[in-house]
Amino acid sequence: MSYSRRTFLTTAGLTAMGTLALHGCQSNSDTPNSSPVPSPISGLETTTVRLGFIPLTDAAPLIIAKVKGYFDKYGLTGAEVIKQASWGTTRDNLVLGSAGGGIDGAHILSPMPYLISEGIVTNGKKVPMYILARLNTNGQGIQLSNEYLDLKVGLDASPLRNIFQRKKRENKEVKVAMTFPGGTHDMWIRYWLAAAGIDPNQDVSTIVVPPPQMVANVKVGNMEAFCVGEPWPLQTLNQKVGYSAITTGEFWKDHPEKALGLRSDWVDKHPKATQALLQAVLEAQIWCDQDSNKQEMCEILSQPEWVKAPVADIIDRSLGKFNLGVRQFESKDLMQKYWRDNASYPFKSHDLWFLTENIRWGYLKPEVDTKALVDRVNREDLWREAAKAIGQEAAIPKSTSRGVETFFDQVQFDPENPQNYLNRLKITSLKA
Repeated sequence: MSYSRRTFLTTAGLTAMGTLALHGCQSNSDTPNSSPVPSPISGLETTTVRLGFIPLTDAAPLIIAKVKGYFDKYGLTGAEVIKQASWGTTRDNLVLGSAGGGIDGAHILSPMPYLISEGIVTNGKKVPMYILARLNTNGQGIQLSNEYLDLKVGLDASPLRNIFQRKKRENKEVKVAMTFPGGTHDMWIRYWLAAAGIDPNQDVSTIVVPPPQMVANVKVGNMEAFCVGEPWPLQTLNQKVGYSAITTGEFWKDHPEKALGLRSDWVDKHPKATQALLQAVLEAQIWCDQDSNKQEMCEILSQPEWVKAPVADIIDRSLGKFNLGVRQFESKDLMQKYWRDNASYPFKSHDLWFLTENIRWGYLKPEVDTKALVDRVNREDLWREAAKAIGQEAAIPKSTSRGVETFFDQVQFDPENPQNYLNRLKITSLKA
């Protein structure tokens, strides 16, 4: 049975009236606060949901929702949070759905629900999906092997340009790794290279490596640079096999990263369960973003069934302490955020940037109606209702757009005019 947005909003509004509000968490607070809600939502269509995750620090909201009992609290007593081997595996299991032995939703790279919905990464099979929340902002890194340690490369990657071009002339392949074609890490490292005059299509070979395998691959010389989420950038440094050129908050402060993506058929069939799921995840995000909880969060994430990495590889950058190998600094502005500064709200303008970059690099056709696609996939309306239901009206942005975004190279993206942004970019896959 299919349920309309109106059905969901009515249900959410009734639930909100009977829910004890959570107080004291503003959208830009450094100390978000979560208070108990007295009872789960009544009349759930299902008490089960199967959610995938990749072993990354930014999967924390789903892991914490499971471990700390937020799913149980809202009646999703059969919620499963299931480790996936790679983003490709996540995609395949989403296509299967839980009815086929797969999953209903996932901790996922923000562009992936669009690429899956359009059949771009599923051999033409379109599996409609929704984005229900952003799980985090910031918290990724671009790493280089120790071969380039003396260059001390940072935001400006131009010191690599002549070296990469020389290796190309000598028929030496330069491998640069990301985690999924068209995904966030692909976008970050392509942009970073292109801003320095390095064509990611011509001057290097981009390869796909699952996040937990990044450090091992650079250790044995399979690649020279890579982009991935924490804790693997810090582990690269701690194992002394490379250094971080940047943490991605420097690339674009408070950039969107992972999302909570679900098959749209599951959401449409289970409006009350969707509300329960969202409320549980939002409360988990609030918990994760309290500085006083960071140590416990990292200890939970370190366990074998979750991220399976030492606490020492997770904790520092979770607290905003950045040792990149060639420079050190502290910044809570650049650390991974789960709730504060609107980290959880899925701005439509951010999804529009991802689609524009996917056009730039040839994953999407230029004629795609990106605005219509964002309106179809991005369900920020459901997020707003869930936030209201847990007493977080103050955290709801006034607009679905965060406005003009400025990147480290001073290029700006105006969501009102994506074409102008594309026209300014010198290195693209688009034919003139």
